[in-house]
Amino acid sequence: MRSTTYDTAAEVRPKAVLVSLVTDEVKRSGIDPVYSLEELMALAETAGVEVLSTVSQNRETKDTKWFIGKGKVQELKVVADELGANTAIFDQELSGAQVRNLEEELDLKIIDRTQLILDIFAQRAKTREGIIQVELAQLSYLLPRLAGQGGNLSRLGGGIGARGPGETKLETDRRHIRGRIDELRRQIGEVERHRTLQRQRRKKSGTVQVALVGYTNAGKSTLLRQLTDADVYVENQLFATLDPTSRMLELPGGREVVLTDTVGFIQNLPHHLIAAFRATLEEVNEADLVLHVIDASSDMLGDHIKVVDGILEELGSAGTSQIRIYNKKDLCTPEQLELLPEDEHNLRLSAYNESDLERLLNRLQEELTGGTVTYRIPAARGDLSAQLYKIGEVVSQEFEEEDVVYEVRLHTGEAEKYTYLLEDYKVDRS
Repeated sequence: MRSTTYDTAAEVRPKAVLVSLVTDEVKRSGIDPVYSLEELMALAETAGVEVLSTVSQNRETKDTKWFIGKGKVQELKVVADELGANTAIFDQELSGAQVRNLEEELDLKIIDRTQLILDIFAQRAKTREGIIQVELAQLSYLLPRLAGQGGNLSRLGGGIGARGPGETKLETDRRHIRGRIDELRRQIGEVERHRTLQRQRRKKSGTVQVALVGYTNAGKSTLLRQLTDADVYVENQLFATLDPTSRMLELPGGREVVLTDTVGFIQNLPHHLIAAFRATLEEVNEADLVLHVIDASSDMLGDHIKVVDGILEELGSAGTSQIRIYNKKDLCTPEQLELLPEDEHNLRLSAYNESDLERLLNRLQEELTGGTVTYRIPAARGDLSAQLYKIGEVVSQEFEEEDVVYEVRLHTGEAEKYTYLLEDYKVDRS
């Protein structure tokens, strides 16, 4: 049996056949299998794989031993031999036993969708937090598969699907891996505590947080860079950025807010990843406003929105104020543009259009501004008057005897911190 270990130092590019199984369960889920396979191809190319061909099969249920039918396994073997493939990538998650059986029968390296996404995340993780989270997700994926893969683990020494902990921990036993998982969870706990302290500090300082969320490759990082001149990696590929990035954003009125870019979502996002990245993703829960960035030019726009909304609901962020940003309008056909909504909760824009960015900034200012409140402050209390400029925008002021009457348009965040100091000076205009 030939070795399927890839020498990453020599940059040998894996050559793969992609495999999709369409069962009754898949049909009921509402997932478009054709689009899912196209997305798998994009994921494979992002991971550095050369895609040679695709193979699909329709079955009522998956085969417990082979995942696909025995006849389709033989067809896959013929296709792989003819094309010189050394890898088969499956669009669904496989069990350890199925991986073992397929590897022995096909003499190919077998990767499933989850392992492929984990591999991409391992490539992208740059910060300590990101690396910890990816390793936790990889080991959580590997642990239940140890029994199924047995001696074949040694064949996965490098290359696609074996980055990060895959290169050093494939020969360890369950006890060792469980111990490592416990240690990683402890470190994640430290991250969560650190984030909690950061959130508390932000709340005390009245800092307003705006989170960018969206399907992968919707243009979140581009928007962050265009709005804040952030030095972030931008590329037309899936999961171009992994670690969250926060930058200060100045609104037209001079007020500053924190704008945070988060990891992109994808359909069938592995549960291990959502669990491992919960500390990061829960930053969305603390946001005062969510900007849901959508690739308006995508034919799968509706499905992308559904996936993101589903994950936000799972994270408990469904109730947060949200503006949908239909990005890449410059790539849309006139027919596509006409179907896109445009109102206070929906904006059509191109991240590269200055006037569109100005419209977005003005919309953010409107959204993050509360109602107008009237205060009557004694003229001698300059300290209280100064507080008014912290809680919002002073619209007008009038002198009445020994008092000054201020009209103030409140700001989100700052108002929550300071208004209690001025409660006794509020004027009821009703």
